[in-house]
Amino acid sequence: MTTRCLTVCCWLIPCALAQTPCLTVTGEQIRGSDVARAVPALAKISPNVPLAPAPPPGNTRVFYLSELQSIGARFSIRVVDAQKVCFRYATEDLNRDRVTEAMRKALRVPDARIELLETSAGPVPIGAIEFERENLGAPAAPGQRTPVPWRGDIVYAGNRRFPISAKVRITAPVSRLVAVEPLRPGVAIKPSQLRSEIVESFPLATNGVLSIEQIAGMTPLRPIAAGAEIRLDNLTRPNDVNRGDMVHVEVRIGAAHLALTGRAESAGHIGDTIAVRNPDSSKVFHAMVEAAGKVIVERPGLE
Repeated sequence: MTTRCLTVCCWLIPCALAQTPCLTVTGEQIRGSDVARAVPALAKISPNVPLAPAPPPGNTRVFYLSELQSIGARFSIRVVDAQKVCFRYATEDLNRDRVTEAMRKALRVPDARIELLETSAGPVPIGAIEFERENLGAPAAPGQRTPVPWRGDIVYAGNRRFPISAKVRITAPVSRLVAVEPLRPGVAIKPSQLRSEIVESFPLATNGVLSIEQIAGMTPLRPIAAGAEIRLDNLTRPNDVNRGDMVHVEVRIGAAHLALTGRAESAGHIGDTIAVRNPDSSKVFHAMVEAAGKVIVERPGLE
């Protein structure tokens, strides 16, 4: 194995060279100051001069005598006797406190309780720990206290990224609305049928603080049992116009306005376009819902 490693000198060496202790680097490049630590003759090179890309974490970069002499020649320095020099990227064990701190920063929920159950094993490159909220898993139901995965990165050597992962259990005080009594589909919800409460739950990214004023007047799409949480995905706003309603129709032709009564042939909310039938002629036309029980028809004016 040692002989094979020697044949790829001056390149990334995936095998560990036990007989050559490696110096650590933390930047994108191996620089003059790095090689000067091992070869004093090269100390005349400016410390910040880049000489070669730094190896990825877990690999090494070896300079043999011939390359050290070549580097010296570039700067008019004679290297006569030097040992081969090995470099590796500086690594450390993943710090759990820093991981939790990075998670809290990404979560942006001040009162959240983060229980870090597992983290990536093995050393990681020295760098900044980053987690993004969108890379956090979620339990099947917010009230479940099941662990969820969270993928993150170590940002090192400029903008390089080293993937890490963790398993966490997260809870936070979450405000929610619940039904005081069973709620039926299609029946508008009354304020007296709702109550607000604070529970310990997984803080979903879509969690919004719903108020009784927001929900009152909306209708469930599916039955809601007493004590069940009110969720927006199970609610709809009542139509401003329902099929079969008699509606006030205002026809606008330029500056002229005409008014008539029509029968809605479809339902809609304010801003929707619905079909309306003229009871006198039985003709169907399209109009925009402007308010509850009122639609408008726009026609360009005559020149």
